[in-house]
Amino acid sequence: MRDRAVMVTGGAGYIGSHAVLALLDAGWRVVVVDNLVTGFDWAVDPRATLVVADVADDAKVRAAIRDHDVIAIMHFAGSVVVPESVTDPLKYYRNNTAASRSLIESAVATEVRHFIFSSTAATYGIPKVVPVAEDSPQAPINPYGMSKLMTEFMLRDVAAAHPINYCALRYFNVAGADPAGRSGQSTAGATHLIKIAAEAATGKRGHVSVFGSDFSTRDGTGVRDYIHVSDLAAAHVHALDLLVADPSASHTLNAGYGRGYSVLEVLDAVDRVTNMTIDRRMEGRRAGDPDELVSDNRAILATLPWRPQYDDLDLIVTHALDWERKLGERG
Repeated sequence: MRDRAVMVTGGAGYIGSHAVLALLDAGWRVVVVDNLVTGFDWAVDPRATLVVADVADDAKVRAAIRDHDVIAIMHFAGSVVVPESVTDPLKYYRNNTAASRSLIESAVATEVRHFIFSSTAATYGIPKVVPVAEDSPQAPINPYGMSKLMTEFMLRDVAAAHPINYCALRYFNVAGADPAGRSGQSTAGATHLIKIAAEAATGKRGHVSVFGSDFSTRDGTGVRDYIHVSDLAAAHVHALDLLVADPSASHTLNAGYGRGYSVLEVLDAVDRVTNMTIDRRMEGRRAGDPDELVSDNRAILATLPWRPQYDDLDLIVTHALDWERKLGERG
């Protein structure tokens, strides 16, 4: 089976490039489709084939599927900045929902049998119960979360009508970088806390803003479930193996560690790893930020032979810092 290829959309981006590494290391052939609007061609491992195209370009996508004998698609391409989705919702419904519809249609038209989707915990909105399980109510509070939820609905309906199965992985907060230094988060203007803190620790920012100190948490700052990007990439490979082994079943799984850290605890970890003190600026809450967002990850542990290898906050921070320093060397 692994003589056939996996198509990775958005494979020149942060999470996608790590999935490419995990697939290649597991012996899969990989073709990356990326328009390089936010991704980088140098982030694509040279063992993979890069096709520069938009996932909504049906002709190019279908040609790539046929040319490379693609058996499965891992779909990471899309827009991911939550505040931007509020100010420019049509961009998110175009890049995430409409483009995903085109890609799913291309998969069906070319008889691709397996589809793995990069979903998000943002589909849960502000959960009433934490940890959050997969059967928790889905009530997104921003267009980003809604655009992803709409794609989940499309996959469910298409899998019921066509010979294709899928796994939607709902990510919690992804952080860190490849332990071997092959990839990491490289996008300018990132909004992820550990990335921002790493930039501050390496002199690229003057301070880190802490949005809200009056949450109902142990220290008043928001609590999130941080998952190492390489563990997340490994989960995708296991999900692919599961889909191939049982083409009749589809799955929706949380991807997290089931444990949360507050903003201040994350910044303390950065201080601890760097032996320095980052300047913290307390600011008001952002609209729609939940007090706590932590996964109930029992389903993924029961469904996949996946066990986290990097479930340690200091290690996640260390890998993020190593990558940030490497980016600085690139100029």
